[in-house]
Amino acid sequence: MSLNVRVITPDKVVWDAMAEELILPSSTGQLGILTDHAPLLTALDIGVMRLKSDVGWTSIVLMEGFAEVEDNKVTILCNGAEEGSTIELATAQEELEKVTLLVDEATTKKEKIEATIELRKANARLQAVAK
Repeated sequence: MSLNVRVITPDKVVWDAMAEELILPSSTGQLGILTDHAPLLTALDIGVMRLKSDVGWTSIVLMEGFAEVEDNKVTILCNGAEEGSTIELATAQEELEKVTLLVDEATTKKEKIEATIELRKANARLQAVAK
C-alpha cells in the first residue's frame, strides 16, 4: 500500500504521485508519514519535504502551508513549492549569501523580519539541493 501525495500551490500542482513514506516540515518539527497513518491536519513551516518512492528519495521545498492526511492520501496546500532537482546548487548558494547580507544590513524591525523569512527560504532551497 502506498500514499497518494499531492503538493498544490496557488498556481500549479508541483507533485502528484505515489510515495511509500514522507517527512514533512511541520511547524512543531519534522513529521513522518507512513501508510495507514491516523487522520491528521497540520501546519507546515518553511522547509524540505522528503518523499520515498520506488526510485528513491525526492526533496521538495515547501514555503509554509498545511497538510492533510486521511485514507492514505496526503494533500499539501502551500504558498510555494519547488522540487530539489530543479534547483542549481551554485544559484542556491549565491542566493543564501545575498540574503545573509540583507539580514545583517536590516535596520528596522520589519526589514529584519522580511530578511529572516527570505533567509529561511534560501536555507531550505540549499538543503533540498544538497541532499
